[in-house]
Amino acid sequence: MRLQLSVPHNKKIKKTIAITGSKSETNRSLLLQALFSNIKIENLSNSDDGEVMQKGLAQSHSVVDIHHAGTAMRFLTAYFASQEGKQVALTGSQRMQERPIKVLVEALQSLGANIQYEKEEGYPPLKITGKKLRKSQVSLPANISSQYISALLLIAPSLENGLELELIGKITSVPYIKMTLALLNEIGVQTSFKENKIVVKPMQEVEDTTLVVESDWSSASYFYSIVAMSDLGTEIRLSSYKENSLQGDSVLAEIYKDFGVETTFFDNSILLKKVAEVSSDSLNYNLSNAPDIAQTIAVTCLGLGIGCHLTGLHTLPIKETDRLAALQVELGKFGATVDIDSESLTLTAQSSLRSGVEVDTYNDHRMAMAFGPLLLKTDFVVNDAEVVSKSYPDFWNDLRLLGFGVKEL
Repeated sequence: MRLQLSVPHNKKIKKTIAITGSKSETNRSLLLQALFSNIKIENLSNSDDGEVMQKGLAQSHSVVDIHHAGTAMRFLTAYFASQEGKQVALTGSQRMQERPIKVLVEALQSLGANIQYEKEEGYPPLKITGKKLRKSQVSLPANISSQYISALLLIAPSLENGLELELIGKITSVPYIKMTLALLNEIGVQTSFKENKIVVKPMQEVEDTTLVVESDWSSASYFYSIVAMSDLGTEIRLSSYKENSLQGDSVLAEIYKDFGVETTFFDNSILLKKVAEVSSDSLNYNLSNAPDIAQTIAVTCLGLGIGCHLTGLHTLPIKETDRLAALQVELGKFGATVDIDSESLTLTAQSSLRSGVEVDTYNDHRMAMAFGPLLLKTDFVVNDAEVVSKSYPDFWNDLRLLGFGVKEL
């Protein structure tokens, strides 16, 4: 699907948008529900990733294809490895088969798991024969994707002896680790996280528990970007959000103050309001704890004609696409000068944007959505726009609700 995006007539917006549950919290909650059947979940994400996770957890002796869902690949690898009597072939898209998983596989194997590579060593697809994992001590590099760490922590309470996980080096993506531990605590599991050691105690069964999934802060980022690029006085209310969020991307409320966006928290929603113009020519952020909002921030800066230097992005090259390389190409189409290395991006400020550009999305939902707000500044086309269904199927319809020109070609 190709979409023509055109600049709206009214750039002073006053609307309310309801966003479904966080993909990150949904996938964690679903795995815990599979381990402990008396857990109920409310406000599940309606994303492709959430559906893939649900379908995968329901399998026991077949091929499980998770398509582009990286979180599901990591979480299901740990889940099936710990499920005695289940045997699956876990696979995904061509891009998924290029994304490394060796660190997690080796950690599980050190606990006693039976996992074999079906093609190239270190990469999916995997043949997993579930068994009881009786060993309880394992170590991982601390600077890897938090999804590897969370995958182990989520299955830990179901293991006979729980888990002691040592993280070697400087820890990144701490909020996602804390999110996982908070959900474990919510169902009654005892945990501790001191310095570089995480301990999760075993638990045979949990009491009846309802987990309420908060709406997705990553999805909220695009509305922060819209408000930042809109006229003073613009207001967008988003539900359902809370001030003491488990999600690392909730740092948006603090970061976007620099873009003149004020966040007000209510009982079940947040109000974003444009209260000032940007006063800086360039902004610097270390996003090691929230790398998924890097694309949004870079596009916001492009639209406002300011520069930025974003660091802590070492996990972006192994996402749905190499997001650093993809950003360099796509921002460049609008006339931007972008420099990247293995973990950072620098955008040079520019005063004008090209129009009529065709933005490619690289099978990456965040590439599509990050560029969406730029339609406040110039007309362009988005190719393969349907990729947003991975995390936010209603995205383009919600932009239409704001009065934006979104037309299928």
